[in-house]
Amino acid sequence: MASGDTSLSICSDALLMLGASPISSFTEGTDEANICNSLYPDIKIKTLASYPWSFSFKKVQLARLITTPATEYKYEYALPADMIGTPRAVFISSTAGAVPQREYKLSGGKLLTDYETVYVDYQFAVEEYEMPHYFVQNMKYQLAWHLAMPITDQIEKTDYWRTVAQGTPGENGRGGYMRQAMNIDGQGQPTNAIQDFTLIDVRY
Repeated sequence: MASGDTSLSICSDALLMLGASPISSFTEGTDEANICNSLYPDIKIKTLASYPWSFSFKKVQLARLITTPATEYKYEYALPADMIGTPRAVFISSTAGAVPQREYKLSGGKLLTDYETVYVDYQFAVEEYEMPHYFVQNMKYQLAWHLAMPITDQIEKTDYWRTVAQGTPGENGRGGYMRQAMNIDGQGQPTNAIQDFTLIDVRY
C-alpha cells in the first residue's frame, strides 16, 4: 500500500503536473484549493467505480431493520454507508462456497428480501492511505486531466492528460495508465478456468 498518501498530497501532485503550485489545505482560499476541494471527491468515486479494483471490496453482514417493507418482501436491511454503487453479490451464508442469491430488491438505500440473513460483497470508498501505489498514480493522472481546464484554461493540456490517464476516446477509458493500473491490479487475481461446459461435453 502507498505510505502517507492523502487527498491533499494527491491533489498537490496533480497540480504540479499542470505547472501549478501545490496546496497546503483545501481551505486556504486559493483558486487551486477551491477547485480541488470541489472536484476531488467526485473524481475519487468515479475512478474507484470505473473498475472492480481488488483492494476496494468488503464482505459484510447487513443489519436487519425493525421496519418491514410495504411490498412483497418480509424484511429490509440497511445498505452500507460507504458503498459505491450497488452490491456486487448477495449471499445468505458466510461459509466458503456460498452461492450468490437473486431474490431481492434495492430501494431507497435498503435491500428488501425474504432472506433472514444477508451478506454482501460491495465496493467502498477506500481511504487514501489504503490505496496501492499504482492506484494513487492513476488518481493523479485522472485529476490532472479533470483539473487541466479549470486550472490552465488550455484544451491542449486537457486532451494530453486525458490520453495519459485513459488513452484515446476509441479505447473507452481502458487505455493510457488506466490499462497499466488494471493489469497490475489483476496480477494478484486467479485466472478463472471453465471446468465444465455442457456444449463442449456433448461434442465428446
